[in-house]
Amino acid sequence: MKHIITKITPLLLTGTLLMTVGCYQRDEIDIEQRDTTPSTDELDIYIQQNFVKPYGVAVRYAYVDRYVDPSKRVTPPDRDNVIPMLKFLQSYWVDPFTQVPNGTTFFKKYVPSEVVFIGSTIYNADGTEILGTADAGARITLSRVNYIDTLDQQWMFLQLGTIYHEFAHVMHQNFKLPPNFQSISPQGYTSSGSWFVLTDEEALQRGFVSPYATSSFNEDFAETVAFILYYPNFYERYYNDEENCATLDCLARNEGRELIRQKYNAILAHYKQYTGVDLLEIRAIVQEKLSE
Repeated sequence: MKHIITKITPLLLTGTLLMTVGCYQRDEIDIEQRDTTPSTDELDIYIQQNFVKPYGVAVRYAYVDRYVDPSKRVTPPDRDNVIPMLKFLQSYWVDPFTQVPNGTTFFKKYVPSEVVFIGSTIYNADGTEILGTADAGARITLSRVNYIDTLDQQWMFLQLGTIYHEFAHVMHQNFKLPPNFQSISPQGYTSSGSWFVLTDEEALQRGFVSPYATSSFNEDFAETVAFILYYPNFYERYYNDEENCATLDCLARNEGRELIRQKYNAILAHYKQYTGVDLLEIRAIVQEKLSE
């Protein structure tokens, strides 16, 4: 079972700094100048050239406690893992979105301004794991960077599912959910504290691609987008009906697939209407990369 928790936190309101200006006999005021010398660090140069300059995305790889819930214990990524992780994101996230019509415009406008890397896993008290977060469209946080292994399908799918899921949150945060999305499977939702007791089979029969998708409308949207993009057997598992059903379980799965097809169509139309991006073209690029 894929355990993924997404926390949407509001942006902190920045207080206004009030400055009192007095009159002095000296007209000259000595102000310490901030050092603006560009970094000569190879890693910082790579980030500047490949993420900051073209997309305005700052990559945070050094541990800063404000990026993580203070109740969580985490470790930063090993330095040697940062560029390989960035290349992975470039290949499977940046390139697929920017290589399709209207994709570059969409990506540059809505990509979060920060990507934060966490080296370790992040666990909740209930035993579930936080794979990533999307903070009000401004920051995406990814964990498990120290486990990077592009030959490990499980690691690949966890990371792809996370980054596509979190980027999908940016979509509904800017354009809301498709108009009919919340009415497709209203009886199937659970809650943020009970979704993990469901099996994959039970989730499918309810019309969801994963147990976590049942936790809320927004998570359902993000999970479905992620599965459309990265899951190789999406159509076989979630879209196409099984033929010659002879059991109640089979019939229930097909009923769930009908609900997923409605969500699928609503999501594709939503992206196309508001961004001009065809998710299926992105899927085709991702799937070609996964098959190499």
